[in-house]
Amino acid sequence: MSPTDEPVRPCAPPAAATVRRAGPLAGVRVVELAGIGPAPFAAMLLGDLGADVVRVDRPVASELSVEPRFDLTGRNKRSVLVDLKAAEGPATVLALAARADILVEGYRPGVAERLGVGPEECLAVNPALVYGRMTGWGQQGPLAARAGHDIDYLATSGLLGMIGPFEGPPAIPANLLGDYAGGSLYLVVGVLSALLMARVAGAGQVVDAAIVDGAAHLSSVVRGMAAAGSWQDARGRNLLDGGCPYYTVYETGDGGWMAVGALEPRFYALFVSLLGLAADGLPDRTDRRNWPALRDAFARRFKTASRDAWADVFEGTDACAAPVLSLTEAARHPHLAGRGTFTEVDGIVQPAPAPRFSATSGALRRPPATPGADHAEVARDWQVDALRPAPARAGHATEEGSGS
Repeated sequence: MSPTDEPVRPCAPPAAATVRRAGPLAGVRVVELAGIGPAPFAAMLLGDLGADVVRVDRPVASELSVEPRFDLTGRNKRSVLVDLKAAEGPATVLALAARADILVEGYRPGVAERLGVGPEECLAVNPALVYGRMTGWGQQGPLAARAGHDIDYLATSGLLGMIGPFEGPPAIPANLLGDYAGGSLYLVVGVLSALLMARVAGAGQVVDAAIVDGAAHLSSVVRGMAAAGSWQDARGRNLLDGGCPYYTVYETGDGGWMAVGALEPRFYALFVSLLGLAADGLPDRTDRRNWPALRDAFARRFKTASRDAWADVFEGTDACAAPVLSLTEAARHPHLAGRGTFTEVDGIVQPAPAPRFSATSGALRRPPATPGADHAEVARDWQVDALRPAPARAGHATEEGSGS
């Protein structure tokens, strides 16, 4: 069956007999100083896990603004408008920080301090606060004050040079590997770890989450393999970077692609069999000198049929071969549809909250926040008099960021 045959389904509901509480972070209050890139994604993840996330937007629209309903990182959040450059702006944010467990900001080093909402000011009003800082280069170091983007951090950390074909340029993995894997996820781990400590010791701290640090940390296993002599410091020459003929991608007869990850001998044997080749007619796969011949044999075979035809051959087997899907196709794949990996809200297909918990539920409780729409509600719920009355709304804007 083609992966496009199934419709997008909503998140699978829990079994009727299972009583599940709100997300595991229910009751945790988070202040997010609005920005772009990894900090908003981190705050979205905290919101998906049940935290009450209040995003502080500026009342002036920015050229980087997008229509709020398409900004999925704004889901499961509420928004208030605060002009940090106005006389009362910093005090309003500090009033929120005084009632929060976590504050997240993604400015360049020194910007929050200049605005009067840096760690010193926030911890003065709330000593148990966890102050999460998301930057590309970090708070210190020769490049700390410089602009940058995901591709720069990956290049500097050594990750970009690992990705791509041996005889071609490095491949750019969108901005997923740096901004969100090396950035957002490390920030979330950091602030939640610090929150555990704060609840035990009663003292908060500053979390310096730098994309370049997280990206470098992601390479730990590969660096260990390199030290052991089992990884060459050149892309496209190794077991897991596309250099191996049974861990790579192959073009099919219709211009599609199949991904192959048949590493273990038993999975490899099944892969070869389903590919329609005789195992005893192929060279020894453990001898790297045979890799070019194996790659050529597999490439010729994949060219004899379409991607979907090969997908049908390998579907439901342990051959570790799968079609390379587009974003649209992935949302309709039967397995992902069956798990509720994607959901559709207000006509927008989006990933459902992850990971999943046995006793608590992740849910899309709120659509992406409209700047300032929740000003009065937050003022009431958080008992922040400084938010009254609500200013006029002008649109989603960002403060000076790290360039991510």
